[in-house]
Amino acid sequence: MIDLVREITEKELRPRADASEAAAEKSDAFPRDVFRMLGQAGLMSLPYPEEFGGAGQPFEVYLQVLEELSSAWMAAGLGISVHTLTCYPVFTYGTDEQKADLLPDMLSGETLGAYALSETQAGSDIASMTTRARRDGDDYVINGKKAWISHAGHADFYTTFARTSDDGGRGVSCFIVPADTPGLSFGAPERKMGLHGDTVREVIYEDVRVPASRRIGEEGQGVPIALAGLDSGRLGIAAGATGLAQGALDLAALYAVEREQFGRPIASNQGLAFVIADMAAAIGAARATYVHAARLRDAGRPFSKEAAIAKLVATDAAMKVTTDAVQVLGGAGYTQDFPVERYFREAKVTQIFEGTNQIQRLVISRHVLGR
Repeated sequence: MIDLVREITEKELRPRADASEAAAEKSDAFPRDVFRMLGQAGLMSLPYPEEFGGAGQPFEVYLQVLEELSSAWMAAGLGISVHTLTCYPVFTYGTDEQKADLLPDMLSGETLGAYALSETQAGSDIASMTTRARRDGDDYVINGKKAWISHAGHADFYTTFARTSDDGGRGVSCFIVPADTPGLSFGAPERKMGLHGDTVREVIYEDVRVPASRRIGEEGQGVPIALAGLDSGRLGIAAGATGLAQGALDLAALYAVEREQFGRPIASNQGLAFVIADMAAAIGAARATYVHAARLRDAGRPFSKEAAIAKLVATDAAMKVTTDAVQVLGGAGYTQDFPVERYFREAKVTQIFEGTNQIQRLVISRHVLGR
């Protein structure tokens, strides 16, 4: 599996990543063909059972795939992580009938999902969301807006969280909303620092009518569903950030060996060599944290604290390593002639989405202190 992914990464992703990101920044182009290609390779459904159209792979292997893809193109690894997260509520909380009805299409490799959870005033505080789903006979009618949604406008379905009562965190429910549902529209793409290939927009719900059969879990169970999914989603971000850092290190090390100053490679200078060593150590630590958490998850053991640790360690490492990679390349690293400046811009948001690193510290401390 990993050998296949490395071949795809080197032949299909790395050669077009820089150009595609630059095009997406100017024209909001979305690399939908990339996800179709990854789907045809079986990479859009890795950790789900074969009976529903998945690949039946351990979560540990799935995360290693994300790392490999992200080492060349973070938007590709992130896209698979987001799609995998969108399928989680149906697989984990759906009825047998819902699984049989929804999962084969969701895991076919031909469709792409979006995870519509965050709102402008309800990011980390998801219990404060205002998007509302009102019961109307055999349907729910959804009104409101979601913010910062990856794949918005390009996804085939939207895993949507909306308020079904005013009972705070106990008043949110989960729905699967097809992209062609009347009343569903999208805001303008956000102008971002990096990850231009990951289109992010508002998702707007105006009297969007969804059958009650598309509600996942019990009414009011939405927040537990969302939080459980985010534990796994954070591991996807940790693996992607590790791959991003590895890509930066690989390029910096190659440059340090080939670049000469004062008649010798700059890698022969101990001060720079130690920077490279620290980068490698940070990546090794990041990889160890996400692999450990994934093995706990695969064994059916609690892993929420470990997922938060992995997300915190790996994304902080990605920010530090990509910063150091720019420094190793010097002035060249600050230009678009080398992808390290792109890696640097992409690393920052990994410390923010799927729960900011301040939220990860809150999660970790609550586990440790028994709160």
